[in-house]
Amino acid sequence: MPEKIVIAVPRESAPGETRVALTPDTVRRLVSDEVAVRVEQGAGVLAAFPDEAYSEAGAEVVAGPDGLAEADVWVRVQPPREREDGTDEVEMIRSGGVLASFLSPAESPDLLRRLAERQVTALSIELLPRITRAQRMDALSAMSTVAGYKAVIIGADTLGKLFPLLITAAGTLSPAHVLVIGAGVAGLQAIATAHRLGAVVEAFDVRPDVKEQVESLGAKFVEAEEEHEVGGGETEAGYAEELSEDEQEAERRLLAKHVAKSDVVITTALIPGKPAPLIITEEMVRGMRHGSTIIDLAAVAGGNCELTEPGESVERHGVMIHGATNLPAQVPVHASQMYSRNLQALLNHLISEEGVQIDLDDEITGAICVTHAGDVRYGA
Repeated sequence: MPEKIVIAVPRESAPGETRVALTPDTVRRLVSDEVAVRVEQGAGVLAAFPDEAYSEAGAEVVAGPDGLAEADVWVRVQPPREREDGTDEVEMIRSGGVLASFLSPAESPDLLRRLAERQVTALSIELLPRITRAQRMDALSAMSTVAGYKAVIIGADTLGKLFPLLITAAGTLSPAHVLVIGAGVAGLQAIATAHRLGAVVEAFDVRPDVKEQVESLGAKFVEAEEEHEVGGGETEAGYAEELSEDEQEAERRLLAKHVAKSDVVITTALIPGKPAPLIITEEMVRGMRHGSTIIDLAAVAGGNCELTEPGESVERHGVMIHGATNLPAQVPVHASQMYSRNLQALLNHLISEEGVQIDLDDEITGAICVTHAGDVRYGA
């Protein structure tokens, strides 16, 4: 290649975002005779990665966004937005450049339009197909792992009980009861974490095929009674199929008694591009013991609980309901490390001796490319 490919790592500007797209360790692996990395000053500070660590890894640390202007590839965690100082992060990306980031394309039509107008090739990380070739790039699963872990820690911190069974000189303490709704990546991590902490764990999923996974992690699988069967299959992307309203009502009836006896309920049911399904009603919350807690990992899409307030922790009917919308940002060191490795695998897939290759016929690149050559490809 006649010139080096320049990868830009801007500072994240979204409120509450502490992660960074590339860590110094990943930068060290990427920098070569063909690839250079430029990092905006302070980009990794909130994730405990100082500018000096990037310099030592071989990156060029630049004072502001102007230093990234000529980069070929921009890597981010959150979608580009307008900064507090008025800087438009979309305008930072040069015409013809490549952007790789979480983009929430279903909720961001205006952003996609603007990126297309700037001739930016935008790659939406959350659209990566769940195939063997893309496993090392699967940032959505990586961040779900972090969220599932952190949800249990929040539950344990909020609950006025210890999780494990303890036999002490002061008597026996009963273990906490945890219910996990949804046995995807986040749910399975929540099950494993709660079990390791000593809780009695139950889990429910509309896909009966996940029962073996749930039980292998030490939880009891909640199964539907025959007279109101609740069950479904998987989409091609590996998500649970959307239930009909009658099936959702049967699901709520089934879960009501399990919710009522639980100290901690963690909900993880999300349908990509759609509002989160309502699973826990206000009446179900009223039936919970005072001091119980709900951690709603679907809050970003409205929530699985009727009383969830996205981005807030509220107490309703004596139950604390957490509606955190970005739990991975509460674990920035490991979340950044995982995301950075996902991006490294994606960059290795895209970069060759000929430069950055955008092959729309490739099953990975084609699936995540939402804008290219002036067109919005998402939903087309």
